[in-house]
Amino acid sequence: MELPGGRSGVVQVAYLVSDVRSAALRHSEAFGSGPFFVADHIPLQSVSHRGGPAVFDHSSAYGQWGPVMVELVALHAARPASLASAARVGDTGIHHVARFVADLDTEASRLVAAGYGQVLLARTASGLRFAFHDGGRLGHLLEIYEPAPGLTAFYDRVASAADGWDGSAPLRPM
Repeated sequence: MELPGGRSGVVQVAYLVSDVRSAALRHSEAFGSGPFFVADHIPLQSVSHRGGPAVFDHSSAYGQWGPVMVELVALHAARPASLASAARVGDTGIHHVARFVADLDTEASRLVAAGYGQVLLARTASGLRFAFHDGGRLGHLLEIYEPAPGLTAFYDRVASAADGWDGSAPLRPM
């Protein structure tokens, strides 16, 4: 499926880390990724887990790694316990891969029917909805969201910052 901006397939790979800033510096040094835009305790308007209210407090650093955005995620709190377990609070490694989808509800239903249960449905402070689905044997979550103008502009901003980047100022505020 080709979506706005020529994006299709996986648009982001996210790793669980204990500290987004130190992880971003290590990732940048090892792989040349970046620069990284850092957001602490990202505010969410709403969060639900299996149809009930939930908490998902996280910080992230977003950088470009070749053609794909890399997100480094520190999970500060996730409740209830079943969400914390599904989100792998306190773990490290790949947390999720993200895809743009034409319609979040339609794709969420398709994933559920295929055996990839929804773990989290949330809305950001700007109103963007996103969902995590259990990736099962993949070993990580699947994130889906619609390519809203603000989100695609953010992806473009991160990619543009990496274009010709000389490695200076690897950490930047959102």
